[in-house]
Amino acid sequence: MRDFTLSAYQALLDSLQEAGYQFQTFADFLQTPAGRSILLRHDVDDRKLHSLEFARIQHQRGIVGTYYFRMVPESFDEGVIREIHGMGHEIGYHYEDMDFAGGDPHQAIKLFEKHIEKLRKVAPVSTICMHGSPKSKYDNKDVWKHYNYRNYHIIGEPYFDIDFTKVYYLTDTGRMWDGHKVSVRDKVSNHFGLSFHTTFEIIDSISNGKFPDKVMFNFHPQRWTDDTVLWLKEKNTQHIKNLAKYLLIRMRHTIPTDYNAPA
Repeated sequence: MRDFTLSAYQALLDSLQEAGYQFQTFADFLQTPAGRSILLRHDVDDRKLHSLEFARIQHQRGIVGTYYFRMVPESFDEGVIREIHGMGHEIGYHYEDMDFAGGDPHQAIKLFEKHIEKLRKVAPVSTICMHGSPKSKYDNKDVWKHYNYRNYHIIGEPYFDIDFTKVYYLTDTGRMWDGHKVSVRDKVSNHFGLSFHTTFEIIDSISNGKFPDKVMFNFHPQRWTDDTVLWLKEKNTQHIKNLAKYLLIRMRHTIPTDYNAPA
């Protein structure tokens, strides 16, 4: 069975439901965290219709998630955003304004104000999440060294407002679940002593009752498809991207101890 397909994704959701987890949006979790909670975060970086398909699959199961949209044509689409919000999912801003502003925080906050207002005309927004912008030398989170996002009626940003010593973080960055070696910015410290390479390893852990009680998944839906041609294209493209990011990390003097390209 191939990984990073919609079939694998549905199997993961089914295993979590069967194990009795409660699914919460990020905003709901910040306000009333459940005892055994799953946060399904989606960074809508590209192929926005893939995110719409994810939202529909969740809706069919009575599950909610959080979708972060960029201000680029590959992501921002009023019709897609409205449909996802209409299914009960949370909409958030996937900001990259420091990158847009060439590292100028004062210009970046002006762009942030403009962009979040544009998104809020389509759906309510109470949380944000940075876009990693791996090719950029600027960290989009750095704008908050100069400004406070709470002044914009934002209640949370995952990298600032989740205690990752208590919430296990899993991201499909690099088209694998242990891709921290090839992740420029989408990574946090692992305090749980767990590591998974495939979705099926995660499912086994859930089925065996060894999975943590509180987990944030970060999905990039453009990577997930049942279309064989697109699946192969994404696999090969990601292999090249991973190698490029690995070299970039080395150039920035953050050298991983090893590098294993995804199979």
